[in-house]
Amino acid sequence: MSARCGAHSPETPEASETSDANPPANGAAAETDATVHSDEERRTIARARVYRRARTISVVGTFVVLLLGCLYVAQSLLLPIILGFLLSLVFSPVVRTFAKFHIPNAVTAFAIVLALSATVIAGIYGLSGPVSGWIDEAPNIERQLRLRLADLGEPLDKLREAQKQVSEATDQNNGDENVQKVVVAEPNLISQAAQGAPDILAGIALMLVLMLFILSGGDRIYQKLIRSLPTFGDRRKGLRIAHDVEREVSRYLATITAINITLGIVIGTLMAIVGLPNPVLWGIAAAVLNYVPILGAMTGVVIVGIVSLVSMQTTGQALIAPALYLACTVIEGQLITPMLVGNRLKINSVAIVLAIALWGWLWGFVGVLVAVPLLIVISVIAKHIEGLGGLRELIGPHVKAP
Repeated sequence: MSARCGAHSPETPEASETSDANPPANGAAAETDATVHSDEERRTIARARVYRRARTISVVGTFVVLLLGCLYVAQSLLLPIILGFLLSLVFSPVVRTFAKFHIPNAVTAFAIVLALSATVIAGIYGLSGPVSGWIDEAPNIERQLRLRLADLGEPLDKLREAQKQVSEATDQNNGDENVQKVVVAEPNLISQAAQGAPDILAGIALMLVLMLFILSGGDRIYQKLIRSLPTFGDRRKGLRIAHDVEREVSRYLATITAINITLGIVIGTLMAIVGLPNPVLWGIAAAVLNYVPILGAMTGVVIVGIVSLVSMQTTGQALIAPALYLACTVIEGQLITPMLVGNRLKINSVAIVLAIALWGWLWGFVGVLVAVPLLIVISVIAKHIEGLGGLRELIGPHVKAP
């Protein structure tokens, strides 16, 4: 019994060592399996994130493409509506001011719309004569401009010679009487304007009617929009956004309008002093073009330079008018506007140029005019909504690194 116990006694530690050695091996295998599973889970999660991001990008891209297409197709409907809302934002403080003197909103709104309509009609009637005169004199203007630009005669002659050779090559079958020539007659500027006049008048009428009802309604429009929001916090935020949008857009447009009217008067007076024909036309053109930052001033300088080259006797005299126009726009853009507007327009200049290019591509010249006000609206909305922080940083001003 003792021998048997003695015989078994040395085996017990070995067995215990063997039994103790097995768990570490199983533990290492378990750790290896867990590592493999964790790596596979990480790869699966990474792939899921990539797929989810790609799906989000594709959905957003599709939405942006469809939105741009809708904006382009529906421009005849959307432009009057947007202009009506923007003008309502400008004149809403006027309606509230007169309401303090117990004047009904409908009366003030009707007077504003009537005055605006009379201004537009008077402007069109006053400019119709000079514009039609310039259109009638277009061949003479082109001829005089070619004479002034004699330095560019050699490249133009080469281009004309190349065009003549192409014409001769295409007309080599002129001797055959059976060959018929097709000439496409393009409509001139007047016929195009006549064709688009009904749509323009309908858009102006829609804009004025919408503006009349918005101004007459006063704050009821805001109240109806706010009540449609689900929670009380959303309603407070929506009301704050609406008031900020109205304040920023109205201040900006009112200030810029006053600056542009003054600039137009100054430029028109200077053009009359230097002897440029139709100075009133160029003053109004300067005031309208100055609504477009940077590009409007450049366009005005080029147009006035071309007209001055045609109208003036010498090249030195022809350079005076565009130089004065450029000086006025530089003083306005670098001194007067920053001093009056200040830090109110906190928008990146690159974002302004891109917005002008986008809306101009979609809606033409009117899109160029409304580009900056729409960018201000987007900036105010992005400032109040947390999920639009990236958009706020994108259109915000440049910040210098410390």
